[in-house]
Amino acid sequence: MCSTVIKDGRFVTGSSDNSIIIYNNKTFKSDLKINEHNRDVACVIQLNSGELVSCSWDNTIKIYNINKNEYKVIQTLNEHKHIVNKIIEFKNKQLVSCSSDESIIFYNKDNNEYKKDYLISTNGANGPIIQTKDNEICYYEGNYTICFYDFIKRNNIKKINDISVSVYSNDSLLMISKDLLLITGKNIISIININSYNLINTIKVDNSGYIHAVCMLNKDMILTGDENKRIIQW
Repeated sequence: MCSTVIKDGRFVTGSSDNSIIIYNNKTFKSDLKINEHNRDVACVIQLNSGELVSCSWDNTIKIYNINKNEYKVIQTLNEHKHIVNKIIEFKNKQLVSCSSDESIIFYNKDNNEYKKDYLISTNGANGPIIQTKDNEICYYEGNYTICFYDFIKRNNIKKINDISVSVYSNDSLLMISKDLLLITGKNIISIININSYNLINTIKVDNSGYIHAVCMLNKDMILTGDENKRIIQW
């Protein structure tokens, strides 16, 4: 369902078997297995402070202290009422999560615990979310709508309709430069200028189905992975 690389070089996967596994980056064998969720693990990230965070289809977010071969759950967040699809950490260390309960929740850290700061209601925030600027997030709201939201002023900036998004993926939004946001969808890639909030390019990808994952190899090259078992270099 998801993967990330942590600061010590090991890589982490979250799976529909409900588990998180941390793999040794030299032997490629499991160093540590975490079984704290009771449904699919949708997203795993490491905070700048070192803790591991996971969110799940069991409606929860869990935060862990990780040692070499040991872990400890230090907090469980139960604010969402449905599947939690994605969690990100802002540059200001605030956490943000989006859910199929049609909400996005912002959390602040207070006395070493994260607490809900505020919630915004959306029209189906069941897909990906990304920080696009220091004061701004972009998220999928359902009905082929991409939304830009100013979390400092707490208001919507812009909604762009008719954008195909890989709604079952948490890795379909990617900042490819400080001005350009790439969005993967079904048989299509869209590029939006986040300053003018205009769709500036679309690329048709024949026979791809949903393009579920996108990442950058370097500043000039990306990889996409699609429903038809293809990895394409761009």
